[in-house]
Amino acid sequence: MLERLGMIGASWRRGGSESLAGFSLPTEQREARLADFADAHGLAEIVYIGTCNRVELVFVHADAVAASTDLRAAAWELLTGTRSTPGEARRHLRAWAGEGALEHLFLVTAALDSACLGEAEIAGQVRAAHDAAREHALSGKALDPVFEAAFRVGAQVRTETALASGRVSLAEIAADELAVQQRACGGRIALVGVSPMTEKAAAALATRDIPLLIVNRTAARAAALAGRHGAQSMLLDDFRREGARDVCALLSATGAPNAVVGRAALERLQALAPRDTLLVVDMAVPPDVAPEACRALGLRRIGMDDIAAVAARNRGARQREAATAREIVDEALTTFIATQAERRYGTLIGNLQRRYQHTAESGVERLLGRELAGLGEAERDAVRRWARVLARRFAHIPCVGLRGLLRDGPDGALEAFVGGLDPELADELFAAPRHAPTEARG
Repeated sequence: MLERLGMIGASWRRGGSESLAGFSLPTEQREARLADFADAHGLAEIVYIGTCNRVELVFVHADAVAASTDLRAAAWELLTGTRSTPGEARRHLRAWAGEGALEHLFLVTAALDSACLGEAEIAGQVRAAHDAAREHALSGKALDPVFEAAFRVGAQVRTETALASGRVSLAEIAADELAVQQRACGGRIALVGVSPMTEKAAAALATRDIPLLIVNRTAARAAALAGRHGAQSMLLDDFRREGARDVCALLSATGAPNAVVGRAALERLQALAPRDTLLVVDMAVPPDVAPEACRALGLRRIGMDDIAAVAARNRGARQREAATAREIVDEALTTFIATQAERRYGTLIGNLQRRYQHTAESGVERLLGRELAGLGEAERDAVRRWARVLARRFAHIPCVGLRGLLRDGPDGALEAFVGGLDPELADELFAAPRHAPTEARG
């Protein structure tokens, strides 16, 4: 399977977080567009990961031959809805294949490729993306073990290193800015959208006894989050139409394809705010609050790039831990690749052992029927046992060698070994066993 694995993505590294807005798939169209893309390009499974600082497609080709195809131009059209100019997709989208794709997914899930090194949210976001793909039958038995391995790596990095010490949560960094604003001006903090970002920010602010207003399109989800933190709740439509009194700052993090808080709503909030001042923290990609509307009203706006810059200043203290985390990733890569190879070629090795057993048994039975025909039953059983033990010992050496090729040999080494065998024997070794091995064939 690993030779069919691929990833294509764009991240905050090129153009900042706001540049990702054009690559984000609208939630309501996501599954249908991904399914069409997979069908059109021979993909067996696909997962879309969209966060505030990256968009990634993780996929498995149905055909190993097609795995060498560069899908970046097609991915550009999927993500942006437009055709790329010559070379445009290759410049803006990165691509990984095989072990490189596996390594990249591990690094992403372990928060080693984040704008905020060690950020707390990414593992949950990757898991949510995989769960959504499974729910819509876009991911299954091929990608499931890949993602489960990535989740184990992420958990190991979090528990065995101090990579996540200090302010590594983008939501908590945003909460720090909101808390400063609230201490200076008083009033409430409005959290727009119920998402992992706003939920984490709500928890961070609630511990400081800062009054909150939860705003969402659906009343039930807003009320549920508000109830957990003793906050008030409000419908998004009412918030935009009427404003809300005593809101000194708002944090928005929805998955909407367009801005959800426009200039008119900002003007109403500003007029009702304590000291006529309003801080806007926008953690959405694409933005929930248009930067030009904030500039026109003279409002201070903190976007994802600003938060990432704060995270970058905290990065130095965690660099030493990152080296240890990288070792964990490398070890997990080696283990996963070895396990996959063993699964793929386990039948061959098992059949080779059975071939040795069968050859020994056949030879002994011929011998017992001719030269050793005069032996008693006890002696005949002893010869059979001796032949089985000898066959296992002889099979041990080539089987250990084959496992060594799988683990440490160059790509194609095992295929070259099999290619040198008699074709009939090679077919036999790759064939699934037709019955469970007897004790004599153990």
